[in-house]
Amino acid sequence: MESSRCKFWLPKKNRFCANVPLTNTLFCGNHTSRSDSQWIACPIDPSHTVLEENLQGHLRRCPLLKHVQSLSTQPFYQMGTNAGTDEEEEEEKEKEEILFRPMGVKDCPPLNDLSSSSGPLGGIITSEMKRNAVYTMTATQLSELISKIQSVHASICRDIQHSYKIPKACSVWINRQVDGKLPFQEKHVMQQASILGNLEEIGVLRNSGGDILRDHYECDESSGDDTTVPAVVEFGAGRGYLTQLLADCYGIKNVFLVERKSYKLKADRSLRQKERLILERLRIDIEDLNLNAVESLQGIPYLGIGKHLCGPATDMTLRCCLAEQQHTRGDDAQCSEGCHLGGLAIATCCHHLCQWKHYINKKYLTNLGISKEDFHAITWFTSWAVDADHSSDLSGGVNCASDIQIVGMEDCGKEACGGVEDILRDMKAVERAVLGFRCKDIIDMGRLMWLKEHEELEEAKLVEYVPSHVSPENHLLVAKGR
Repeated sequence: MESSRCKFWLPKKNRFCANVPLTNTLFCGNHTSRSDSQWIACPIDPSHTVLEENLQGHLRRCPLLKHVQSLSTQPFYQMGTNAGTDEEEEEEKEKEEILFRPMGVKDCPPLNDLSSSSGPLGGIITSEMKRNAVYTMTATQLSELISKIQSVHASICRDIQHSYKIPKACSVWINRQVDGKLPFQEKHVMQQASILGNLEEIGVLRNSGGDILRDHYECDESSGDDTTVPAVVEFGAGRGYLTQLLADCYGIKNVFLVERKSYKLKADRSLRQKERLILERLRIDIEDLNLNAVESLQGIPYLGIGKHLCGPATDMTLRCCLAEQQHTRGDDAQCSEGCHLGGLAIATCCHHLCQWKHYINKKYLTNLGISKEDFHAITWFTSWAVDADHSSDLSGGVNCASDIQIVGMEDCGKEACGGVEDILRDMKAVERAVLGFRCKDIIDMGRLMWLKEHEELEEAKLVEYVPSHVSPENHLLVAKGR
């Protein structure tokens, strides 16, 4: 029996691995030593790797293949519809090239040249690429970039308010008066409750605990009662516990959970036990979702929510809900003029993953003098906000008028000055954190300005919905439809 087992010793379990070894080796597939040059990401599902020599055979039986083939036949699947393109800023760049010259990486290859759409990363600028580009700057360029960040932040980010709201409707969760089988983590419940509290504050949710948006929207009553009942669409739903809290504390009848991955221990089982609640999971990347082609969503005003949508997922969600192409579906459009986005609450996250291609408001940043190269440096700086010690609310220092004083920056023009890497390493932790928060503010403020351009929305704002010691990812875009 022992001879048929993998010979990899597991110290914590005090035994050998129980898996069957591969042919001509003593170890199973999980514990066989790998050569990095032989293993490549699966083109269908990059979350796992495969031996290059076995690629063709793997492509015929990849577990995700069947799902991809099935998804491509769905009417709501439209590849890349919410991705955005670099072309969005090309015309503006040509017109304003002289006025807004890139300041970030004049002496190194532009960030957009570090990878190509035909490469293995599909044009994605990784954090390593961003870091290397920053380290290649001269000290003077770094100083100019930080000065630009501070100037832009002082001019546009003065109105971000603290809005930590815990509504009475969520008391059943706050007081842990829920099914003990449901997972309870205080920091997550506080964040979820504050998201709903801000929706209630802006007038999208009602404290009556029974109806959502019912007083604000009227569709064609002749099509049935369901047209007067709004839906909730949770983007990047994961296990769906934000919607679980919403369902427990406010009355809803139609739930759509958008998530590209498959999860265990989902909230779906509990949600399906609720009387009259209809739940539909859409296993699809937000990038490819044409929401108006979801048949069961036709004619229903909906509330779009999302907690910690990583990096570009926030931009894709905004496009999915409000981009112009989503409102032109052709002759088969069934939604009347009054059926549209009723409200929006998106908690942003992972700004270091943001990409210029996907960003929703390139024109706004370009008009502020922020180039593509500057943008990727700014996104790299945002990771410092998350890395800091958040035992106290550091984000409170973001709005102060004082500039960040970097030790050694005054000598940057001299040969004695160390490299940019040394300068950044010598920055105080608080200064790094404050710079990171300011960069996050600028990115999210651009998103807010994009929302304010849409006539479909009556009101939109950007708030800090929890203190940074609860979560440093504490920005919430919240909006109310007309």
